Amino acid sequence: MSASMLAERIQELERSPVGEEVRRRVVEFKALSSRGAQEWFSELCFCILTANSSASLGLSIQRGVGAEGFLAWPREKLGERFAQMGHQYAKRRAEFIVEARGLGNIKEVVTRFGDERQAREWLVEHVRGLGYKEASHFLRNVGYMNVAILDRHVLRLLAEHGVIAEVPKTLTRRRYLEIEKRLEALAKAVGLSLGELDLYLWYMRTRKVLK
Repeated sequence: MSASMLAERIQELERSPVGEEVRRRVVEFKALSSRGAQEWFSELCFCILTANSSASLGLSIQRGVGAEGFLAWPREKLGERFAQMGHQYAKRRAEFIVEARGLGNIKEVVTRFGDERQAREWLVEHVRGLGYKEASHFLRNVGYMNVAILDRHVLRLLAEHGVIAEVPKTLTRRRYLEIEKRLEALAKAVGLSLGELDLYLWYMRTRKVLK
């Protein structure tokens, strides 16, 4: 399989009902960008929860706890609820979320940056529990479409189609940015943003269009 075959498959999906679902999801992301600080913090917590876990579990917990719970529940209560809902790293994720409250209004902080990649650097440096993948996921979910979310599904797909030689065992900052550049070329070829492209790639591996 080749990168050109991958591009063709993405374009087929764009013309299918999957494309309609992706476009609806992008509208949701952009709508969230105008929502308040509580909703942004809730989305940050969702992305903290997905690290070394799954988007579906993170979504279930987000719905169960809600923005008010993420902002107000004590660490012990958060950890207990995460564990009850099946999160393997419940205590640790509760610690990270309580710590993140101390960063202030996350929407104000992120929107101060003129460029989402600068915002991503800040998030990775200051929010414990966020790597480049999770920080990119958060930014995309609040309407910033110029970052790549390099999770295991996407990396495997890229390796299968020769976009990268192999799935890296670890993703350093340098390697993450190198692969992101390759995805930028693919996104340009199919006329999509990186945020949109991710949804198609993720669908190809999971048959789901999740946030």
